[in-house]
Amino acid sequence: MSMPSVSICRAAIPIAHNAHNHPLSLKCSFINNGGSNPFLLQLHQPHRFKPCSGKGRGMVVRMGYEAGVGVMGTKLGMMSYFESNGKVVPVTVVGFKEGNIVTQVKTEATDGYDAVQVGYRRVRDRKLTKPELGHLQKVDAIPMRHLQEFRLVSVDGFEPNQRLVFDEIFKEGDLVDVAGTTIGKGFQGGIKRHNFKRGPMTHGSKSHRALGSIGAGTTPGRVYKGKKMPGRMGGTKTKIRKLKIVKVDNDLNVVMIKGALPGKPGNLLRITPAKIVGKNIPKN
Repeated sequence: MSMPSVSICRAAIPIAHNAHNHPLSLKCSFINNGGSNPFLLQLHQPHRFKPCSGKGRGMVVRMGYEAGVGVMGTKLGMMSYFESNGKVVPVTVVGFKEGNIVTQVKTEATDGYDAVQVGYRRVRDRKLTKPELGHLQKVDAIPMRHLQEFRLVSVDGFEPNQRLVFDEIFKEGDLVDVAGTTIGKGFQGGIKRHNFKRGPMTHGSKSHRALGSIGAGTTPGRVYKGKKMPGRMGGTKTKIRKLKIVKVDNDLNVVMIKGALPGKPGNLLRITPAKIVGKNIPKN
């Protein structure tokens, strides 16, 4: 009795998503048992597509476009700024160390998407590994600590080792999105972490700042996932959108942005043009 020979080949089948018309690519396996017609193992698309997060298997990652190339800066602190009409505006001062240099230009042909990689904050050579140094030496760039990508609709006009100047990209009055890491608060309770209301402090109450009941009894017999409970607070990446640039000071090499920005002084910030769907980025 002859054993059938099995050959497997893989192919990527592009499909159109029904909800948002985003092209997806599902990997399918074609198994040939030696006959004329190969078997096709089909992967069915779920009825409602929802990107997974965390440790989910079969995760589809969709990166968002930026409204334009951005820069990285260092948070210096907050102060009050007096406008010409006497109005006091609370601003955060952001300074710029050496860097904001284009280290790589990614295109659809070479990397599958269009993006500009930018480096920031010069460091000594021994602070970087040899692969990191080699990556920067390809474009004759200085050693820099931070590398971030800005995915754009088009990368025309950008070239390696190009220096990005803040006042050439942004002007006073522009709206920007600022991303950074918030201040870590450590392990906190429900009142501070989720703004819970405390219990009475007098009249024989034994529940002051305790969390209280967290679920029913026999049914369901467990605590639902996602329940607001004590835990680690802060120390996460966040983005504050549509903040106004109040002042650009080229002499001090700082910029003043209205409002509070994530993190403490010395924190790394990512400043990009504010995304307005339908105006500076496509709807789809």
